[in-house]
Amino acid sequence: MHPYQDPARPAPERVDDLLSRMTLEEKAGQLFHSMLTMNPDGTPVTETDGSLLPLTDEAAETVGRADFTAAGAAAQRRSLTVLTAGPLPLSGRPRLYVENVDPDAAAAYGEVVANPSEADLALLRLRTPHEERPNRFESFFHSGSLAFAPEELARVLTLLRAVPTVVCVNLERAAVLPEIAERAAALLADYGASDAALLDVVFGRAKPEGRLPFELPRSMAAVEAARPDVPNDTEDPVFPYGHGLTL
Repeated sequence: MHPYQDPARPAPERVDDLLSRMTLEEKAGQLFHSMLTMNPDGTPVTETDGSLLPLTDEAAETVGRADFTAAGAAAQRRSLTVLTAGPLPLSGRPRLYVENVDPDAAAAYGEVVANPSEADLALLRLRTPHEERPNRFESFFHSGSLAFAPEELARVLTLLRAVPTVVCVNLERAAVLPEIAERAAALLADYGASDAALLDVVFGRAKPEGRLPFELPRSMAAVEAARPDVPNDTEDPVFPYGHGLTL
């Protein structure tokens, strides 16, 4: 039995022994073990399997308040950033082809079709590219290349050539997307927004006010040539820091 496993020993001694046996990676991982959790509709999770902290009754009432949820939904719409506007805002009820968008949500704005060839317009949501890292600590964060993998980029560009497409990229970090910016009918960025929030902006039911919190570089070569200690330092970015259009 290790000292930290012995219930007869004083707690400080057991903690010191346990910490001495943990790797830096294991210690860092402890930072992420306990967290409050939310349901997709914004209400708090109050019962768990023990791996996550449930909310107290008081916290659940505060976190799940209707006015707080409404304020969050409004903030999502305001935060959306229009990089290129093209035909936005849309009107009427077009035939929509959607990818990574809930078809039920889209059906409130247009007729959802199963094939791009049947659509007047496509709506595509993407996530910022990243590379998987093997160690546990880095697995909590997305890192690596900002460019889309060639096969993913080719798939996206095929859709953009087939039908006018509104693209929304979730910018948890910067992305290299000059080809997508050039060919998309309209390009938006989000930082965590629901499909309904995005659709409200696309169809003019809400006003986007977002501005880029960082520039979007033209290539990974430009990223690698930039000074590592200076923000927004790449040559000829596709979109500069602070860019954002109004509709």
